[in-house]
Amino acid sequence: MANVLKDLKLGAGELSARRAQLVSKTNKQHFQLDTHSGNLFVNEKIDREALCGKMEPCLLLSEIVLQNPLTIYIIEIQIKDVNDNSPKFSKKEFKLAIPEHVPTNTRFPLESAQDADLGVNSVQNYTLSANGNFRLDVQSDEIGSKSVDLVLEKPLDREKEAQFRMTLMAVDGGVPQRTGTIQININVLDSNDNFPQFIQSEYKVKLKENSPRGTLVSKVEARDLDFGSNAELTYSFYRVPENIEYLFDLHETTGDITVLGPIDYEKETSYHIDIKATDGGGLSGHCKLVVEIEDENDNSPEIAIISITSPLAEDTPLDTLVVLFSVTDHDSGDNGRTSCSVDMNLPFLLKTTMNNYYQLVTQSPLDRERVPEYNITITATDRGSPRLTSRRTIRVEISDINDNPPVFEKARYEMQVWENNIPGLLMGSVHAVDLDVEQNAQVTYSLVTGNASGAPAASYISINSETGNLYLLRSLDYEQIRELQVTVRASDGGSPPLISEAAVRVVILDENDNAPFFLYPLQNSTSPCNDLVPKSVEAGYLVAKVVAVDGDSGQNSWLSYELLKATDPGLFSIGAQNGEVKTRRSLTERDTSKQRLVILVRDNGHPPQTSTATLNVLPVDGFSDPYLNIASVRHDEAREEDGSLTMYLVICLAAVSFVFLICIIVFVVIKVHKKESSFLSALPQFPPALPEIPETGVDSQSGSLSRAYHYDVCLKGGSLSSEFRFLRPFIPVFSMGDPNVSQNHRISSLSQETPEQAEGQKQSEKARGAASEDAAARPGGPGGTGNQPITANANLGQNDWLSYQ
Repeated sequence: MANVLKDLKLGAGELSARRAQLVSKTNKQHFQLDTHSGNLFVNEKIDREALCGKMEPCLLLSEIVLQNPLTIYIIEIQIKDVNDNSPKFSKKEFKLAIPEHVPTNTRFPLESAQDADLGVNSVQNYTLSANGNFRLDVQSDEIGSKSVDLVLEKPLDREKEAQFRMTLMAVDGGVPQRTGTIQININVLDSNDNFPQFIQSEYKVKLKENSPRGTLVSKVEARDLDFGSNAELTYSFYRVPENIEYLFDLHETTGDITVLGPIDYEKETSYHIDIKATDGGGLSGHCKLVVEIEDENDNSPEIAIISITSPLAEDTPLDTLVVLFSVTDHDSGDNGRTSCSVDMNLPFLLKTTMNNYYQLVTQSPLDRERVPEYNITITATDRGSPRLTSRRTIRVEISDINDNPPVFEKARYEMQVWENNIPGLLMGSVHAVDLDVEQNAQVTYSLVTGNASGAPAASYISINSETGNLYLLRSLDYEQIRELQVTVRASDGGSPPLISEAAVRVVILDENDNAPFFLYPLQNSTSPCNDLVPKSVEAGYLVAKVVAVDGDSGQNSWLSYELLKATDPGLFSIGAQNGEVKTRRSLTERDTSKQRLVILVRDNGHPPQTSTATLNVLPVDGFSDPYLNIASVRHDEAREEDGSLTMYLVICLAAVSFVFLICIIVFVVIKVHKKESSFLSALPQFPPALPEIPETGVDSQSGSLSRAYHYDVCLKGGSLSSEFRFLRPFIPVFSMGDPNVSQNHRISSLSQETPEQAEGQKQSEKARGAASEDAAARPGGPGGTGNQPITANANLGQNDWLSYQ
């Protein structure tokens, strides 16, 4: 039909690139635009008469909308008339009653034919079939309408011809010509010499559109000076378009004109109606009624969406076009003027363009995680009274971008697992949430490369990449590993992926899987442990201190001792907490020379674990060489196995002797310088010159006594070896009768423990040697007893008594 590229001076392909759209201003899309070629095509059959009626020119308004940038072109398409409608009369026949005395040249108006076409295609002429009394007179009024009158040329004579039948033909000027015919039947009546006359020749009224049915439009009135039936008037429409009879009703006797059908200002703004009053004698009078239609605000604004961008990416730049739409109102004046608005508090801004076009653009950043979609309500309101409003809701989805990293529920997780676990044990899980959707929200878990307790984290723990479940790959030992520290990383599926990390601390819980171990007497030793005790001891005498350790921790390492079996159960008792073996009564002659004690140690675990050790207690009368020799013979085999222990004892005794000699020399020097009167008076100053030995207390796990005791000790069998006798000449001997020596003079001795004592399980032989203690001896005079015990202030076993002769 036409090419808009040439008319708009646009380049080839520009319509398609700029998303051109053809927007019709009517309810139907009569034309179609080819955006590639720019040609306009007729979309459906066009009926000019249905679109425009009698309006001339008949224009169809359309707009071509180009986007990016927005440009609007108005297109006016004129619909030209073709001769597709024939002239048409509203009735099949005209009936006239004419008195016979009507003078010649009397005019009888006839109904004009209606032709929907315009111009030359409308009715151009009328013809009347041949007759001897009547002719046609065709005239045009000021608006171009043609009126047809039947003119009497010859007087009528009812007695000669009472009826006339003629054919009236309407001819248009189209090519080819179209015609319409109607039959005219004339009855010749007797004389009726007065015509009806209307009070007004023209009536003008105003009528609001959409007036309800039955509304009075106007009232016409005519008068006739005749009497009887010749004065009885009947009102009717004549020479009116067919649609008038559907819109208005004329009461034939009263002349009231009322609304019959819908009155629409948008279809017709005024109506010209011809009304005829006919008396009983057949004479008629005529008038014209002009009805002007007043516009009412009966059309709501119409919102037409031209384009919409959905889904809209949440990182869309500001001022991006989201929705393009137009608003139209078919009313006129203020009733057709509109304004438009959208909801408040939206990240969109409404912009007004020309010809009632509107743009909805972004005005603030979008966040899909906060608002995933917007239901935008567009409200269009006209300025009529009352105002009419139209609303249309547009749904704009926000598409996701990967702008949110996974977030763990906790910044730091802490899990607990018992030791000796099964490999592959599920110990817990971590969970991270990503506020994005679809691929951007798919979280994958992994362990960060690193070490856990000195070994690669992957060697201890594995993680399910999908669920975040954490599994232990190996069995753990609380005594080796107390806790594990790993870092878990969560990555989403975006591009590029976003990550977050959380620390996981795995605490190993202790189980009671270690039995107590005796350090003294040494557990599982092949050599018996013998302790010597004087037969003269009283009740409460400390015989020995049993020491045990437990590799567990907490209450699993709380140890308690009990005497499981004894040769004489009533003779000895053991402290439940400190492991001290004491006499419950004094020894008697009836007691056996060897007391065998079986000691049980129990931890506080669930279930508890126990260990036992055997302790031999040998009551003795004194510390003479014959007894010691006998004891040495009895334990000759043990002495061979304890050769290393003897070497340590010799070294300790040599050190103590050296310190003792230094002290004596210092004492003599002080005595000489001060010239004191007697050696005995200087003796109380001797102990301060000795090295000060701190007393220490350690718990049951260290294997040491918790506090110091003063007790009498004697060497166990086999202690006085040849090495002791070899050192004896270097030790000064004082006579009991020497006035310079106090009978109650006591020498403190020091017990030393070796580091191997704490490793009794791994190096049992070294621990046995470490359990032996050194002691210093007190000499006796020739006349003395020689076996009097000395006092030792140290953490020694009661088997380490020393005696010199």
